[in-house]
Amino acid sequence: MRRRTTQAVGLVLAGLVLAGCGGYDATVVPEPDDETSGAAAPNPSDDNVPCENDGSQVRSFDPAAGTVDGDAVRRIRADGRLVAGIAADTNLLGARNAGTGVIEGFDIDMVNAIAQAIWPDESLQKVIRDRVELRVITAADRIPFLVDNEIDIVVRNMTVNCDRWQDVAFSQIYYDAGQKVLVGRNTGIETIADLADKRICAPGGTTSIANIQKIQPAAIPVESTDNSACMILFQNGEADGVSTDDTVLAGLAAQDPYAVVMRTEFLTQEPYGIATNLADVDLVRLINRTLEQMRRDGRWQASYDKWLQPALRVAGVQPEPVYGR
Repeated sequence: MRRRTTQAVGLVLAGLVLAGCGGYDATVVPEPDDETSGAAAPNPSDDNVPCENDGSQVRSFDPAAGTVDGDAVRRIRADGRLVAGIAADTNLLGARNAGTGVIEGFDIDMVNAIAQAIWPDESLQKVIRDRVELRVITAADRIPFLVDNEIDIVVRNMTVNCDRWQDVAFSQIYYDAGQKVLVGRNTGIETIADLADKRICAPGGTTSIANIQKIQPAAIPVESTDNSACMILFQNGEADGVSTDDTVLAGLAAQDPYAVVMRTEFLTQEPYGIATNLADVDLVRLINRTLEQMRRDGRWQASYDKWLQPALRVAGVQPEPVYGR
């Protein structure tokens, strides 16, 4: 039996002005990317096969190579709801609208599209109202809740890597995130070279500061407890910038007219995938088919342009699917 609570999504604290309250992945510098081979990658879920974060970890299940209507999808239809683990304090990805009380954002658009693919004969409005259960979870909840079948999917800025493939399955990459830097508008800080002698804040215990200093050794590291605390230092003039995933920075910049995200190349690569229970391969295939449909009909682009483009100030491109599992 699936363990499922019936309580409504819990209220989150007011003050979404400072999104990113410590629930994000620590940024890591990836190994060199090599996707030149067309051969199928070994499945990292096999303990006898070594896994390397060399690009092969982003390979998922081809929707054309198997069923998209197997046990997992039939189970969800029988339950009558798709239960999605999401964030409610990550502005632009998943956050509660203070005016309507509705949780909305780029990640939520992905959830709604997947739910409509499971119930294709129902209107999107009915699917959102009757078929989607948004479960607010922490970053630490993501894998345990999937393993225990407490939720069906996780759409919560989750970076795909080899270690996680041991416990859960991932869709194709739905957003290529990466570390960037938020700075003050009209301060003249526009390039990595301009970060010399500038105080750049990142949460202690992550590698964000080390990543900055590898590229600009003259930057001055400032550590704080989390992204929210870094933003407070920035707003108080005690830091010249904040560095973490671009999606998190977009949410911060959208709520502070003085802040902008630098239009530089990514300092690291953080590929986001939609996670499921390791056994729910048919559900992964359905998600991948849905993402391909969103590419063709423009829904992914429309969602990016609505939620992320205004703050990031760069054109978004949906990642190409990589299969081979």
